[in-house]
Amino acid sequence: MEYSSLQHCKEMSKEENILGPFDVNNGQDVLKGSGVYLTWEELWVTVSTGNQKEGTKSILQGLNGYACPGEVLAIMGPSGCGKSTLLDSLAGRLSSRTRQKGEILINGQKQKLAYGTSAYVTQEDTLTWTLTVREAVYFSAQLQLPKTMSKSEKKEIAERTIREMGLQDSVDTRIGEWGRKGLSSGQRRRVSICIELLKRPKLLFLDEPTSGLDSAASYFVMNRIVKLAREYGMTVISSIHQPITEVFQLLNNLCLLSSGRMIYFGPSSLANEDIEWGTGNKFVAEEVIDRLIRSYSSSDACKQMKTLVLEIRKREGGPTEKKESQANLFTQCVILTKRSFINMYRDLGYYWLRLAIYVALGLGLGSVFYDLGSSYNSIHERGSLLMFVASLLTIMAIGGFPSFVEDLKVFRRERLNGHYGATAFVVGNTVSSTPFLLLVSTIPGAITYFLAGLHQGNLEFSYFTLVLFSCMMLVESLMMIVATIMPSFLLGLIVGAGIQGLMMLSGGFFQLPNDLPKIFWKYPMYYIAFHKYAYQGLYKNEFEGRRFSNYQLGGPSTVDGETILRDIWQVEMGYSKWIDLGILFGMVVVYRVLFFVVVKIGEKMNSVRDFSLSSLEQEDQGNS
Repeated sequence: MEYSSLQHCKEMSKEENILGPFDVNNGQDVLKGSGVYLTWEELWVTVSTGNQKEGTKSILQGLNGYACPGEVLAIMGPSGCGKSTLLDSLAGRLSSRTRQKGEILINGQKQKLAYGTSAYVTQEDTLTWTLTVREAVYFSAQLQLPKTMSKSEKKEIAERTIREMGLQDSVDTRIGEWGRKGLSSGQRRRVSICIELLKRPKLLFLDEPTSGLDSAASYFVMNRIVKLAREYGMTVISSIHQPITEVFQLLNNLCLLSSGRMIYFGPSSLANEDIEWGTGNKFVAEEVIDRLIRSYSSSDACKQMKTLVLEIRKREGGPTEKKESQANLFTQCVILTKRSFINMYRDLGYYWLRLAIYVALGLGLGSVFYDLGSSYNSIHERGSLLMFVASLLTIMAIGGFPSFVEDLKVFRRERLNGHYGATAFVVGNTVSSTPFLLLVSTIPGAITYFLAGLHQGNLEFSYFTLVLFSCMMLVESLMMIVATIMPSFLLGLIVGAGIQGLMMLSGGFFQLPNDLPKIFWKYPMYYIAFHKYAYQGLYKNEFEGRRFSNYQLGGPSTVDGETILRDIWQVEMGYSKWIDLGILFGMVVVYRVLFFVVVKIGEKMNSVRDFSLSSLEQEDQGNS
């Protein structure tokens, strides 16, 4: 539900008994209650500049602070001040290019957070947009919540979380739809938060939760978060850029940064720095920043903050609560298969538009090569048609690349938050795509096959369809590998199409196998390209057991298919067409395994660091 004005939001909050700003306790009651107490001392984060002269650049410089249960800590400051870096550092999400020095403690100890104890909501709302709100949250609940819970219990938790985030009036609305508006930006942001609240985490990180929202939506989102933090005793740390006054008044504590240095840390109501954060020439001069930093470092607020950090470190909080694990691997595979199938079915661009293009191409190929007959000229025409089927129809699978990219974005977000692993994702995507690929192989294939009058017989047609299916699955696997590696959408399309172009050139049609240049094109490309096995399998399926008219003078009146395969197409006759099909399906498995490996490597390269506050020396040991 979106509201037309900020005042309406505030009135609705009062009616629903949503808590407003907390009373500032000035640290008097900060150590009461249970939950996650987070402290950090002398936190430095540096990154390599790639310049040998400059070496490294400090992003965060000796920061200190704390976060307590039931409170919201806001990290504020101008763009580029280090808000996101501090948030990622506390959440253990710094990239491998950065180096961290300092001590971050959880309940006064160096320890890892168990699964479900912390959650991170990114600034970008990366969601499966074809799902409704209820479906998105419920599928996530089935993935995240313990396997010991029944489906009804998981559904109840999902429904309650939806109500807590004020989404009960939008439960059956799709997050996004073709040609129609789905959820508003504020509602999408609440869905993202809702998904991460299912586990009732003790520690919640929010990256710019009000970014892109109007004042009413910003107030509503933050008011809900404040209420839930108080109700469940969550420790909430959020980066916020230029909040409105009403949102600022909701916050408990404020961490104000400039160029990676601390200007203020303490109760938000006591912050009295009157600074205009602008861009370009409007930035506060460096000397003014230095004066503010010196002023804060000698203030009572700074002394009180450091005292509280020491007190929190001494409290006997013990290790964080160990929660039950999420659903097992089999359940994850089933849930992801179902969710992916629904997404593919509803997303017109995933398979349905491709099916329409395939049908059009099938009609085009079938009409151009209509009723080939059995003359000598039809030999080359059949070969050309089969090449177009194995190349042109399969290369169009790159049309699903945009959908692959979106799937990977959702996977990366959910994987970083520990919802499931790479194995479940790869299995779910593979199984859910299989019926659609069979559909887009059979219908266009049948149109082309029977219009052109190819080898009649149920077995031959089935083989033709299976080759087309395996080639399409191979191309999809290839494009998913490319989507995982390539940094940009356009570059991925170019690279994927380029790889397939190289494979087609070396497949044995444009240049016969014996005429291919030995270096690169024959060895190794000819044997790596799946087109080789597709062409030869389709040729064997089409010509074996058939005879064609022979116009050569002095020769027999007909020529058999085996002679055509050996002398005209230079097909390897030492094994049957079923071996070619088996190799294609084996390559499907290899490509999918390779996709899994690439995803796992990507996880390690961008892996989140252990949430045990480590010193620079410990980090160096890990790197070595």
